[in-house]
Amino acid sequence: CGSFVSFAEMGNDIEFSNDIIQAAQTIKRGGLILYPTDTIWGIGCDATNSDAVRRVFDLKRRADSKALITLVATEAMLERHVAHVPDIAWQLIDAAVHPLTIVYDHGIGVAPELLAPDGSIGIRLTRERFSSTLCRHIGRPLVSTSANISGASAPLCFGEINPEIIDGVDYVANYGRNNTETVAPSNIIKLTDSGVVTIIR
Repeated sequence: CGSFVSFAEMGNDIEFSNDIIQAAQTIKRGGLILYPTDTIWGIGCDATNSDAVRRVFDLKRRADSKALITLVATEAMLERHVAHVPDIAWQLIDAAVHPLTIVYDHGIGVAPELLAPDGSIGIRLTRERFSSTLCRHIGRPLVSTSANISGASAPLCFGEINPEIIDGVDYVANYGRNNTETVAPSNIIKLTDSGVVTIIR
C-alpha cells in the first residue's frame, strides 16, 4: 500500500451521506458491513445484536472466546456501555497520538459475546469520519474487528481484503476504498476501575 489518495476518494457530501444511510440500514437489519475505521478496514455490526456478532465470529472463523473491539462516537456513548469509566481514561484518550482502545472492567448494554470471560470490554472512541458518522447515525456502538480470516494477516488497505470476507458481508462501504495510505491497528491498554494501567499492545 502506498500513500496516494485520489480526488474521487474524497467524494461529495451526497455520496458520503448515501453510503452512511445504506450502511446504517444494513446494520439496523442485523447485517454485517465492511467499512473504514480510524485504523484498518473492519467488519462491523450492531454491537447490541447477538445474532449479528455471532455472524462476525463465523465469518472470521474466530473462537468466540476472543472478544471483539467496539467503537463509540461520543463520550456519552462510552459512558452508556461501561459500568465505570475511571477519570484517567479521559486523560489517556485526550493525550493519545494514535487510536487507542481501552479495555474496561465491566461492559454493559452490549451483546454478551463482546465481553471477555471476566466481563471486560475493549472500546475505542473513534473520530474518523466514516465510522464516527455511522456510529452517531445508528445511535449504537459498532463492532470493529480486522477484515481478515482469523490467523491471516490483517489487510492494510481495501485492496488487500480477502474476497471471502467481502462476499461474506451484506454491505461494503464505498468511502475509503481508494485510500492506500498505510495504517496500523490501535494501541491497546487495560484500565481497571481503580485506575491501574496495563499496556497490552
